[in-house]
Amino acid sequence: MGMMSEFRDFVARGNVLDLAVGVIIGAAFGKVVTSLTEDLIMPVIGAATGGVDFSSKFIVLGTIPESYTGSLTDYAALKTAGVAMLGYGAFITAIISFLLMAFVIFQIVRSANKMMPAKPEAPAAPASPSEVDLLIEIRDALKRG
Repeated sequence: MGMMSEFRDFVARGNVLDLAVGVIIGAAFGKVVTSLTEDLIMPVIGAATGGVDFSSKFIVLGTIPESYTGSLTDYAALKTAGVAMLGYGAFITAIISFLLMAFVIFQIVRSANKMMPAKPEAPAAPASPSEVDLLIEIRDALKRG
C-alpha cells in the first residue's frame, strides 16, 4: 500500500474530519472570546479600577532607540520598534481570555455530559465454577466412565 493511499485512508476517517471541523470552530470561537475579553470585559475592569487601560501597562527593560519618535506610552509602537518590555497588561488580558475560554468549554462539556444518555452497565460475567465444583464434576465423570 503506497503512502498516498494510506494518507487517503487516514483523511477519509470520520475522526479526522470531525477534528478538522473542531479546529476551525475552535479558532472562530477563540476570536469571539478574545473580542469579548478585549472589547467588553477589560474596558469594564478598567472603568472599575479608575480608568486603567491594561493593554498599555508595561515595563521598559531595554533602551529606546534614538530614532524612535512615537509615544513612550504606546506599547504596540514600542514593541514594533524592538524595545525589550514586560507587557504585563497584555499578559493579564490573555489570562482573563484563557479563563473565560476554559470556563465556557467546561460549561459546554458539562452540558454535553448531562445530555448524553448514561451508558448501560455491562452485564456481569457469569461466575465460573469453583475448584470444588470442577473436582466434583471430574469425580462424577470418572464414576460414570
